[in-house]
Amino acid sequence: MPITSSTSGFSGTDIPPASVYDQCVRCGLCLPACPTYVETLVETSSPRGRIALIKAVDEGRLDLTSPGFVHQMHECLDCRACEAVCPSGVAYGQLLEPARTQIERAIQGRRSLGDRLLRQFTLGALFGHLWVMRLVASFLRFYQQSGLQRVVRASGILRALRLDHLEAQAPAISDHFFVPQGQRWNTTAQTRKATVFMHAGCVMQVAFAGVNEATVRVLNRAGCDVVAPAAQGCCGAIGIHAGDIDRGRELAKVNIAAFEDSGADFYIVNAAGCGSSLKEYGHLFAGKPRWRKRAADFAGKVRDATEFLDSIGIAPPLGRIDAVVVYQDPCHLVNAQEIAGAPRRLLASIPGLKLREIEEPAICCGSAGIYNVTQPEMAARLQRRKIEHILAAEPDVVATANPGCALQVSSGLRAAGRTIPVKHVVELLDESYAAYNPTSRASSLSAASTVG
Repeated sequence: MPITSSTSGFSGTDIPPASVYDQCVRCGLCLPACPTYVETLVETSSPRGRIALIKAVDEGRLDLTSPGFVHQMHECLDCRACEAVCPSGVAYGQLLEPARTQIERAIQGRRSLGDRLLRQFTLGALFGHLWVMRLVASFLRFYQQSGLQRVVRASGILRALRLDHLEAQAPAISDHFFVPQGQRWNTTAQTRKATVFMHAGCVMQVAFAGVNEATVRVLNRAGCDVVAPAAQGCCGAIGIHAGDIDRGRELAKVNIAAFEDSGADFYIVNAAGCGSSLKEYGHLFAGKPRWRKRAADFAGKVRDATEFLDSIGIAPPLGRIDAVVVYQDPCHLVNAQEIAGAPRRLLASIPGLKLREIEEPAICCGSAGIYNVTQPEMAARLQRRKIEHILAAEPDVVATANPGCALQVSSGLRAAGRTIPVKHVVELLDESYAAYNPTSRASSLSAASTVG
């Protein structure tokens, strides 16, 4: 039986289940798929090594807050590449996220006041209330576009305060925001296929407003009415990955209720990390009888935008895009959601587009939510590895399906002195439609769908 002390073994609710870690037969097939193991060649930096550590803590042989255990639980990217290749079907994510939650509960009282306030602001305010996200993004946009950023960077104050890396990770803010306000965009296609709920996201609505708008246009062309209910919020992934499962559940309840009230047939998301978390709401509430069925029903209706468009068929005709395109597999799409073919088929359907594969397509780029902020050294190593493979393919465009990947790859390309654009798959579809009929985007969504 596990020891129930706060640091010797796991205790309370949300613990890594022994039924999952006991499935690991230590075959080692996960090793070449794990980004941190590939970089370090250290056993404890592999999935089976981390599973052994989790088992040791659960059996009371290792302290929950020992530095080595804490480091390994947070060095892991939670990319799920191990799950994709595991012959025993070990659900590694069901071990890692509860382990992080147990660590956080054990150490939260030891955090400095500054750390507690920063964590509360980030998880509680910034991602918990999206009007705060938009407010902060408005200030950041002014900083980026007014010339103040150039002055501050040149002054050296960021380096002096050791904030230069953090500041460099901030996304470029869109000229306008995509704010869900109960809008509805009706399809003009002859056959209406479905009504879909558009997940606006967190970073997506302030830094990738154009991607959200392109998603609406492409869904409309495919025969779908699109709704963007105001009641939706953050998917909860950031909090869950940071060890705050309780906060993640509260955010999940908001999205479940918003979808139930919307009358939509499907819940569409164009950010792979969000989609993975949304599809796992059933597991998130497995031990909560009042929400278990509602969460499972909701999760069954969630679709990644590329997955959904591939299943219902996109509307011809498409215009030419004469470009060599490399597709960057987001970890939480290819591993957690097992979606690899759909985005490639969509890209291949565009006339003139040449799709080129890269080496190690499923190795993480190092973004992984806020991993490039919390684990900058490993994130940079993985970023360089990914950029080398991309440049070897000599693309004109890099396509992906997740904002974190787009930011990480764009940053890596700039560091390498290259100006190759990084675009979402739906952006290329939208551009293809516009190339066939240049007036098709004359009626902008901006007036109806954005403020800020």
